[in-house]
Amino acid sequence: MNWSGVLPAMTTPFDVEMKVDHSFLAQHAAWLLGNGCAGLVMLGSLGEGATLEPPEKAAILKTAVGAAGEKPVIAAISSLSTAGAVALAKDAVQAGCAGLMVLPPYVYSTDWREMKAHVAAAIAATRLPCMLYNNPLAYKTDFLPWQIAELAAEHGNLMAVKESAADVRRIAAIRELLDQRLEIYVGVDDMLVEGVTAGAVGWVAGLVNAFPAESVRLLELAKSGEDAAATSALYRWFLPLLRMDTVPKFVQLIKWVQEQAGVGSARVRAPRLELEGLELAEAKAVFDRAQATRPKIRERPFGEFAAV
Repeated sequence: MNWSGVLPAMTTPFDVEMKVDHSFLAQHAAWLLGNGCAGLVMLGSLGEGATLEPPEKAAILKTAVGAAGEKPVIAAISSLSTAGAVALAKDAVQAGCAGLMVLPPYVYSTDWREMKAHVAAAIAATRLPCMLYNNPLAYKTDFLPWQIAELAAEHGNLMAVKESAADVRRIAAIRELLDQRLEIYVGVDDMLVEGVTAGAVGWVAGLVNAFPAESVRLLELAKSGEDAAATSALYRWFLPLLRMDTVPKFVQLIKWVQEQAGVGSARVRAPRLELEGLELAEAKAVFDRAQATRPKIRERPFGEFAAV
């Protein structure tokens, strides 16, 4: 598969009973893809994967695959146990997913020997192409460039890495060791332009859930390198929103932005709670400024895509 472009880390919509809203999920997926996204990443941190039961995860993957058509659906593989990660990887195959994004275990984090064994088991569980997700701030496991190179040497189906260490130097270091062996995705929204400059080819994005046209355009500009002024202007407009992806309540913030934009609900599963008080006021100020100065980029309306 082509590991490039904007891949939304999709939020999981819930209805008023806090069950997965599959109809809205399909509509949202079609809208994102219809506005230029290259594929979908399901069940990740932003998708509240830790609050979903295995049958819910399998059902979400099937809905996403049905909505995506020929575009790839990538399943985030995260679990408390290695056996759970392997089982989910196999469920992703049954659902028709085109790839996997492999995470370290949710809670237990220790040395390279154990973390390597965990992700290696998930990568080897299927023949699907895999992306390694490195997010030491969230998961307390830091896959260093030389460790990523070791995994790539041992697993031919490891095709990419989502780098979320929030250190742009990591991208250059991976490129230095591996050249073009792996595709590199930026996993931190407010480091997109810097990451592309360092050698990233794609973006696993968060705010794209509400602003797909702007996200796709920003990546196009950053990769082309042909219009620095336009890139800088769009990035400056987007940055206050993109920074919502880098704080502990990023799920609540991004879902709230979706609701304000008319493309989602702010509902989140406990232990998360919806925003209130000062946090809500600050988010509203950022969103209102962004809406008042939103650039004119052609976007296909949400209403074009019927719920199924």
